[in-house]
Amino acid sequence: MGAKLTPLDQIFVPAPKADETYTITMLDREYSFTGLKALLGAADLEKSGDRNAGLAARDEVEREAARAILSDMTLQHLYDRPLTDNKGQVDSVMRVNYDIDMAIFNEISAMTIGELKDHLLEADAQEVRRIGFGMTGVMVSAVAKIMDVHDMIFATRKIRRPTKARTSIGMPNTLSSRIQPNHPTDDLTAITAQLYIGMSMGSGDLMFGLNPAEDTVENISSCLHLFDKVRREHGVPTQICVLSHIKTQLQCLENGAPVEMIFQSLAGTDATLVEEFDVTVDLLDEACRTMAAKGPLLKDGGVHQIYFETGQGSEFSYNKHNGIDMATTEALTYGLCRRYDPCMVNNVTGFIGPETHATNHECIYSSLQDHFMGKLIGLPMGMAPCYTLHADITMEGQQMATSLLSASGANYYMDVYLGADRMLAYFDTSGHDDQTMREIYNYRTTPEHYQWCLAKGIFKEDEEGNITRGENWGNPRMFCKSDEEFQALMESVPQNYGFSNTDKTVKRVPTAGPRMKNSVARELRSNIAIAREAARSTIRMDEFAALNFRRLDSEAGCIEEHHNAPDMGARLNAESLAKLSHENRDIQIVVTDGLSAEAVHHSVPDMLPVLEDGLRARGYTLGQTIVVPHGRVKLSESIAEAINAKVVIMLLGERPGGDARSSRSMSAYMVYNINDEETRSKAVEYSGDSTIGFEDTVVNNIYYGGIPPIEAGALVAERTHQILVNKAAGNRLNTILGASLTKTAKAEPTVVAPASAQQTAPQAAETVDGGADFSGQKLISEADIRKVLHGGACTITIRRGALITPAARDLMIQHKIETSFTS
Repeated sequence: MGAKLTPLDQIFVPAPKADETYTITMLDREYSFTGLKALLGAADLEKSGDRNAGLAARDEVEREAARAILSDMTLQHLYDRPLTDNKGQVDSVMRVNYDIDMAIFNEISAMTIGELKDHLLEADAQEVRRIGFGMTGVMVSAVAKIMDVHDMIFATRKIRRPTKARTSIGMPNTLSSRIQPNHPTDDLTAITAQLYIGMSMGSGDLMFGLNPAEDTVENISSCLHLFDKVRREHGVPTQICVLSHIKTQLQCLENGAPVEMIFQSLAGTDATLVEEFDVTVDLLDEACRTMAAKGPLLKDGGVHQIYFETGQGSEFSYNKHNGIDMATTEALTYGLCRRYDPCMVNNVTGFIGPETHATNHECIYSSLQDHFMGKLIGLPMGMAPCYTLHADITMEGQQMATSLLSASGANYYMDVYLGADRMLAYFDTSGHDDQTMREIYNYRTTPEHYQWCLAKGIFKEDEEGNITRGENWGNPRMFCKSDEEFQALMESVPQNYGFSNTDKTVKRVPTAGPRMKNSVARELRSNIAIAREAARSTIRMDEFAALNFRRLDSEAGCIEEHHNAPDMGARLNAESLAKLSHENRDIQIVVTDGLSAEAVHHSVPDMLPVLEDGLRARGYTLGQTIVVPHGRVKLSESIAEAINAKVVIMLLGERPGGDARSSRSMSAYMVYNINDEETRSKAVEYSGDSTIGFEDTVVNNIYYGGIPPIEAGALVAERTHQILVNKAAGNRLNTILGASLTKTAKAEPTVVAPASAQQTAPQAAETVDGGADFSGQKLISEADIRKVLHGGACTITIRRGALITPAARDLMIQHKIETSFTS
């Protein structure tokens, strides 16, 4: 179809109409729904997010009443009534959805939704593929709401949406995967190790795709160069992407980094897209045009160079859904995706938590809806059925969703090693799952990649042409030059359950067929059970007696309200709010449980003194520390306004991941209160959000296994200082700081062995040959560089994958400090 990028002011949208009341009588009972938003919400299967938003039907009969009305409604009726935002306006996401093939729409406009459903089930594949280009997201959502599970699987399986990058994705009888080698500190050694594991299991034909822990031009470029090096060195037919903010990627591309796929998460309302994701349609248009002109894949025949992620519920979780249900906002997101003719789109429904999807049933059904809606509207849909440990969703439910989506023809899945993401603390499909689906359905990887796997002995075919595991399947040792290199790589991977030794050059992932070995499964599941307990932990106030704190309370009175109704944890209750008045301090530190009180108890006692000393040493005034049980990040904004603090530092537990240690991981959100007009004007210009009041910067993975709490205290103090000096946070701060850095070097990185032991606190660097050796540290701070300068050194040695804070980097450039890397 091609990205045509019709100017927004040239897309015709009918004038919004006043809400109408839709009424039906069933079994002598009358049911009424005022407005399309209410009708669409009531017609869907009940889900936690719609229930929390007051949009779900009250019972099954009311749901069927709404579905009956919807079934008799014409597509023209929906077309004539665009849904509006909270101000009664048509936002840009809705407007883009009206950029449809009007010739196709005119053919089907008189159809009712029920007739359309029957047509999709009766028509051949070519007709089903064609018809979606004449539909808006609202139309697609409406027909999805009256389809059952078998309807959706049967209809979706007809729709193939192939795309062409370096490889041919989405071809018949193929199932691709993205290796997702995430790491809490973007350690390049651990990332390489996970790439090798995934490659050995036949994964990665879709993409090598990393979710970075730190979104800076320097870090993203470093990860991209690593991916490019591994891909070239081993001849893997695939493409690469680091899933940072689109603004960061555009800067990396400008600097010469290999940005082969440009990525962005999208949402179905302007309020969410602009105010929360810091993205506009104009920015997406610019990125699309840039890739069409400068994309590195062009020279390899790549046509499609854009990657999007979506997922039901983001609009609700930010309370910016405009009164529209989750499935409909998701379908509107797909309408926005379609504008850019992307190479790949996948949805991560289940990623947010129980506030949007609380049970296996909700997550399975929503995933099938999303796959159907995305494919129908014209997208090359991959799927990432996933879950978090604070929801009542389990591995069994996730596997059911994966099996049903495979039956319906999903383009691709993730490959997260053993299914437990080591940075994002959620659970997704693994290489074991991907291979299991390939063998059940006899699916291959992309044609180019499949031949590579056959040549490497990763796959083989039996005498009937069925795909099976080859002699090198699950043998990452094949990509290493020596046992020593292999051992160093694998030691760097958190939650690594070891490898089976066959001979000197074969070290296999422990498997039974395509599945993980029982001993590994038992250990993994035990860790998940322990981590799930941490997700239900609560703050023990008596253990904070030494902190000299004051207690406040959110509106969430218990752990269930905290998990299922995020708005309650984002607001102080009336009694606590009444205790606060303007204190006019620079900084206010707030401690809350977030999604793991255990994380807070584990890290706050060691981190807080370092953080407070670092801030006071810079001359800042601090309010008395506040502790709030059952709090969310957004709570920081109401506290900042109530006490008139410039920055609120929110220390809270991250959602627990796949092992006992990572369930103790904490984040620090530095929330900047924009309270002068000059700064507000700059923030509005940068973000495009005229209502912006706060910006935030985050440091995550704080625990003895990620960034140790003592180091994190120094790092957060430094970042907070940067925020106050520059009067900016988040992407705007990164842009300001990035302007003072030299362009990223294009030299390919060398992967080296990790330090044998984790540092738990900053240590003085050892002086070696007139330089300072920081190779034992994972983070290099401003304080470290000042020690180097004080000692008169002019070079430093660091380990590959170490994080250098922006202020430290500024000093290194200013004083011309040279850097070498351990080998």
